[in-house]
Amino acid sequence: MDLSTLPLVGPLLHGGAELVAALTAALSPVAGSFAAAIAVVLLTLAVRLVLVPLSVLQVRAERDRRRLAPQLAALRKRHGRDSQRLQRAVQQLYTDEKVSPLAGCLPVLAQAPVVSLVYALFTHASIDGTANALLEATLVGVPLGHSLVVTLTSPLWVHAWVVLVLLAVLAVVVELSRRSNAHWNPVPAPEPGAPGSAATAAVGRYVPFITVVFAAIAPLAAALYVVTSAAWTYGERAVLRRVVR
Repeated sequence: MDLSTLPLVGPLLHGGAELVAALTAALSPVAGSFAAAIAVVLLTLAVRLVLVPLSVLQVRAERDRRRLAPQLAALRKRHGRDSQRLQRAVQQLYTDEKVSPLAGCLPVLAQAPVVSLVYALFTHASIDGTANALLEATLVGVPLGHSLVVTLTSPLWVHAWVVLVLLAVLAVVVELSRRSNAHWNPVPAPEPGAPGSAATAAVGRYVPFITVVFAAIAPLAAALYVVTSAAWTYGERAVLRRVVR
């Protein structure tokens, strides 16, 4: 079943395709074969600009969690053996302090539909019953609808370096963001000998790199979105953490 033919999905994908195509056409005289890729980047920047208010809420939520860290540590020490009581106590603390534990997730949740849209735009051969012209767009010889895996297993493998460079940039940005987050939001050290503490620390270190894995198996256009968004997040967070009160 082609999801792009569904009553709500089809028009949404069609509108997204028209927007990307219009941006590509406007950029073509100056950007040439890079126009479609630049259009995806500009779309990403526009989305992130709209989401700045949510990013401000996210940074304020970080600040609130740092402020409440001593009280949270005391609650964990007091109710550590009773997870239900601990959960109720933490929720009560958040309620009393008027802090939303979900505020930090808002930018990620808001972007999920956009990432899904970009992914779908470059994976469907047809959209709303019409041939998908976006699949003809390329970046240095790699179709924007190809992932790293597809590129490596096709005659275009010689151009796979384009995707590898993007993934390397993304990995660097993810690591920089992870270190910045660890600096601004340090995780309390587990008690010595606590079961699973080493595994938990390892998971916390490597989970952010799931983004790189996604970018490797997603269409190049979606990878461009993820790389651009990750770089924006890193720069935006560096600024907001210093100016938001």
